Amino acid sequence: MPQDLSAFDAATTVRRAEGGGLVTELDPGWDVGGGILNGGYLLAVAARAAVLESPHPHAVGLSASYLRAPAAGAATLAVVPGPAGRTVAHALVTLADAEGPAVTVQATTATLGTDAPEWSEPMPVVPSVEDCFSVAEQRHLAQPDVPIPGLTQRLDMRLDPSTAGWAVGKPSGEPVIRAWMRFADGRDPDPLALVLFADALPPTGFALGRIGWAPTVQLQVLVRALPAPGWCFVEARASEIAGGWGDEDYRIWDSAGRLVAQSRQLARAPR
Repeated sequence: MPQDLSAFDAATTVRRAEGGGLVTELDPGWDVGGGILNGGYLLAVAARAAVLESPHPHAVGLSASYLRAPAAGAATLAVVPGPAGRTVAHALVTLADAEGPAVTVQATTATLGTDAPEWSEPMPVVPSVEDCFSVAEQRHLAQPDVPIPGLTQRLDMRLDPSTAGWAVGKPSGEPVIRAWMRFADGRDPDPLALVLFADALPPTGFALGRIGWAPTVQLQVLVRALPAPGWCFVEARASEIAGGWGDEDYRIWDSAGRLVAQSRQLARAPR
């Protein structure tokens, strides 16, 4: 593996096995706590497999069902091609570990560009990166016996103070979290990175003071354009948290203020 490969590219590498099929090595360093791998990371691995078997270079629509949490380590990716045309191709991707299927993904691939939109929802007015709450700079506040999630070490996240009260014991009462985001090693965003970013913020239930694991059950990601280099701004918002369930809608803008990705997910609410 090339020495200059970024941490994300290394962790999402998919290769062809000698006997056929696709294989990967799920990296334990992309967990959200307790060794549980982040759903966006797993979806990015599946998206890379879909692109590898597609005539088109980018995953533009992904709909994933999370059957269970797979273990880090060796995994396989089965890609069943669907209809393919000049501009769009479809496939079904199944990610499995030694215990069996863990994630299934309906993937649509195409070619993204940078054409100006005819109309786009504008980026909200937000504080500068320098005026936001750095997750990395506050790691020392974590309890000594609580492992730091690997995802927070792979990403540089700067929380909008207006939605970060939960981090200092003052939840806002509104299930919204916003942050500037980039890779900690300086890798610039691309369409595959946006798939990860679309599930990378803490659960919006945290903003209500409900701290805990919120496992994703279903996740849909739409990638709209090639992102500009630099920071991305990410907003996650829930419409309702009830009956042990929560939803989240993400919007992601690049450093030029362009809306470049969206996602929607259904998750179990933190207990």
